[in-house]
Amino acid sequence: MNKDILCLYYSRTGNTKFAMEEIAAALDCECVEIKDRVNRDGAIGYLRCGLDAMRKRTRAMEPYETSRALQDYRLVILGTPIWAGRCSSIARGFLKRRGLEIQNIAYVLTHGSEEAYKDVYGQMDRYVERPHVAEVSLRIGSTGYHFWRDEFVRNVTNYMTAEN
Repeated sequence: MNKDILCLYYSRTGNTKFAMEEIAAALDCECVEIKDRVNRDGAIGYLRCGLDAMRKRTRAMEPYETSRALQDYRLVILGTPIWAGRCSSIARGFLKRRGLEIQNIAYVLTHGSEEAYKDVYGQMDRYVERPHVAEVSLRIGSTGYHFWRDEFVRNVTNYMTAEN
């Protein structure tokens, strides 16, 4: 197992979980889910997600466990769904609370539309010390999904090899 990479994600519907588990398997690294303490199920939960994202609201997070301290990973890959054109409030809350502990970060965005959401990467970079080193925007079920997922894995692998 590659102990230098951590895949960390939030998933409301399972799409981000699916993508992150595939990426973690391809990179042979640890994969951990983060959650907050808000009921986000059903239509009311969906609306709550959009409102939280638009208002840039964050909530208390559930405890999660990684095999090492965040600062001990050479790369943390953070996966998040897009809510109302922004990263999820759970990802934003994580970055606000723990972003400065991360050496290097990469982002995986999942969404249902054809838009790439390039500006979201900059929104997320505001909470970390250094800009992200890799990124991918994935639409589960799209014809380009496997290509872009595999390209992201190649980019991460090349980055980790170059850093040695």
